[in-house]
Amino acid sequence: MRNVDILIIGGGPAGLAAAVSAYEAGARNILILEREENLGGILKQCIHNGFGLHTFKEELTGPEYAQRYIDKVLEYGIPAQCDTMVINITPDKVVTAVSRGAGLEHFQAKSIILAMGCRERPRGSLATPGWRCSGIYTAGTAQKFTNLKGMMPGKRVVILGSGDIGLIMARRMTFLGAKVLACVELMPFSAGLKRNIVQCLDDYNIPLLLSHTVTDIAGKERLEGVTVAKVDPKTLKPIPGTEEYYECDTLLLSVGLIPENELTTMAGVQISPATNGAEVNENLQTSVDGIFSCGNVLHVHDLVDFVSEESAKAGANAYQYVQGQLPEEEETLEVVNGFGVSGAVPQHISRKLDEPITIMFRPRGVFKDAKVCIDVGDVQAAEKKSRILTPGEMVTLKFTPEYLQKNASADKITVRVEAQQS
Repeated sequence: MRNVDILIIGGGPAGLAAAVSAYEAGARNILILEREENLGGILKQCIHNGFGLHTFKEELTGPEYAQRYIDKVLEYGIPAQCDTMVINITPDKVVTAVSRGAGLEHFQAKSIILAMGCRERPRGSLATPGWRCSGIYTAGTAQKFTNLKGMMPGKRVVILGSGDIGLIMARRMTFLGAKVLACVELMPFSAGLKRNIVQCLDDYNIPLLLSHTVTDIAGKERLEGVTVAKVDPKTLKPIPGTEEYYECDTLLLSVGLIPENELTTMAGVQISPATNGAEVNENLQTSVDGIFSCGNVLHVHDLVDFVSEESAKAGANAYQYVQGQLPEEEETLEVVNGFGVSGAVPQHISRKLDEPITIMFRPRGVFKDAKVCIDVGDVQAAEKKSRILTPGEMVTLKFTPEYLQKNASADKITVRVEAQQS
């Protein structure tokens, strides 16, 4: 069994940023375990630009952004073991992994950082009628085919869901000569960033059909077409008589991301039903002492820059934990999702908070001329005005120790939206 001070599971943007930050904080006995053959995670196939504006103050492609951190890992000599699958974690921080080169290995870690990222929601979760014909892909799979394998998934495309990767693939498939017939979204609002709607759909005259869904899939061997119908905005059920058939050979699914938390559960970590990620405190420490979580495995982010920022904090805090310098939390306040708020992180904040922290969440709908309020108990401690809030863009709030002093007897912290829902 190998002893490691800080063991990081995942070599994508979260794991790389955590490793670099831990090293810069003073850690030297660090190990990254990555299941793919190379570091970089999903960024390897994200060849479009738009990354790094917050972190590096310049616009980079996904591979360029990842390489900045990979270069740091190499410069610092942080060991990274790729092509290695972690198959178990115990609450006492024993990690079991398997690889072709080393076989079965056991690691005893003083601290673990969970940075496994997320996966796409598959077709099976949709229960859409039709045959299991070829030509149906998740948007990320299609992106891998086009950008890494040089393979074209199809020529006439319908996209179900309006997540960012689906919007980006609408533009990418258009660049490659395909005809993107429509982007179909069940909800009355898009799940993607506004800039992606404009740059990937509007600029190429690709229709975005809100309050629509695919109700049938035609084709036995290969996809031949899909039936699209309007849905009732309240019940989300198809409206009879509104069906329209689209002849296509490709259906791309961009219907949500799921944090990869099977290992998190094995470690006995408490999972939040709102985010499907670990419940953490302001230090990004989970319910299991010494295990930290960050990036998309904690909650799905809209920008990789925010993943890096959050993961850097996890890396520095993990080193503090190893050194015995991370304060033990005797009493915390629960962070509650109020009206219009979904998946606020962190879920717990110490009563003895001594420095400002960031609370992040996604709005439950579209709100115009809104105020985001923070209540400590029944006392409003702060508010932030916003012209518009949408589910596709995360909201960040600064929470300072002074807020806790406004109601010392409070038993919870509530984050809520004040606005009329559009």
